[in-house]
Amino acid sequence: METLYFDHCASAPMHGKVIQTVSEVMKLHFANAAALHQAGAEAMKLVDRARAGIAAGFGAKPEEVVLTSGGTESNNLALKGWLLRPGRTRKHLITTPVEHASVYRTAEQLEEAGVEVTWLPVDEYGRVRVEDVAAAIRPETAMVSVMHVNNEIGTVQPIREIGQLLRDYPQIRFHVDGVQAIGKVPLLWNEWGIDLYSGSAHKFQGPKGTGFLLVKEGLALAPLLTGGSQEFGIRGGTHNVPGIVGMAQAFRLATEGMQERRERMFRLRRRLLAIISDIPELKLNGYGAEEEERTAPHVVNVSYPGMRPEVLVHMLEQEGILISTQSACSSKSLKPSRVLLAMGLGEERGSGSIRISFGDEHTERDIDALGERLRLMVEKLKPLERSRG
Repeated sequence: METLYFDHCASAPMHGKVIQTVSEVMKLHFANAAALHQAGAEAMKLVDRARAGIAAGFGAKPEEVVLTSGGTESNNLALKGWLLRPGRTRKHLITTPVEHASVYRTAEQLEEAGVEVTWLPVDEYGRVRVEDVAAAIRPETAMVSVMHVNNEIGTVQPIREIGQLLRDYPQIRFHVDGVQAIGKVPLLWNEWGIDLYSGSAHKFQGPKGTGFLLVKEGLALAPLLTGGSQEFGIRGGTHNVPGIVGMAQAFRLATEGMQERRERMFRLRRRLLAIISDIPELKLNGYGAEEEERTAPHVVNVSYPGMRPEVLVHMLEQEGILISTQSACSSKSLKPSRVLLAMGLGEERGSGSIRISFGDEHTERDIDALGERLRLMVEKLKPLERSRG
């Protein structure tokens, strides 16, 4: 039986060209990029070139790209680096209850450290209202952190509008978790007034363990990892040269073909939504096909109310379909989805949700195969549903 991987939001398969590049760099450039000898200098040239490539893709300066180990570190560095900076007097954070765990749990930790946190409400699609952001701003507000694309349901937040709002508040820094957005949705970093933007390579077919944080020029962060003088003194630690080079290549491949990818993925998404609409037991979470401008093209989240998500995942796995529940970071939790609860969908629906996320390798035939196995899963579970009723 052919296995179909529909869990790109957790981790996308590495691009073949990137695998080849990473392997070559591992063989040829194993020296520490901070070393003074020629081999070290050659490794640092690769790091600098990769940094410049990522910066160019955002219209940023190379020194505005801080290289990290991934999205979790980038998000922690943005929030803690700004809000726990020595001498900080304004200690109020505005964020949402639908953020990725690396922002949500960090915000909770900051609360314990004395930072006030305002949790903004979201609507039934998981989207925040710009008016609520404006209403939450106080004289002591230091940061607003709102993700670009939700990692469970694919909802695109009004990042551009929030950035425009915050132009009137120069004391407030705007952080955006862009991990699920890169290569999937448009972004104009400078024009939209974003100060900090997080990325993770393995979400756009790069290697795991590499990421970056865009940091607007002139914004000083307190480092999380102290040590050497790497990354402009913001992030100590030996550079992962093969990973960084691979990330830059994957970033270029993802962003150069973004519009074509979006159109293709939206076609697949529409096809999947049409199949799901014919399975009444499955309830779509998030936007449908009629509001594609408000959703990412590669994510579909559905609930089978009353069924445990791990049951759904394992039944589909037996049929050769790999998906996930919630986010990969929360998938082993037996609690209802925090995101779906915040959307007001209730515990039963929040406890029976699965996430389907696809990528460049998928075809209409793959979507049809997924739909067939979703129907088969529901048919097998119907007797159990009736016995519970």
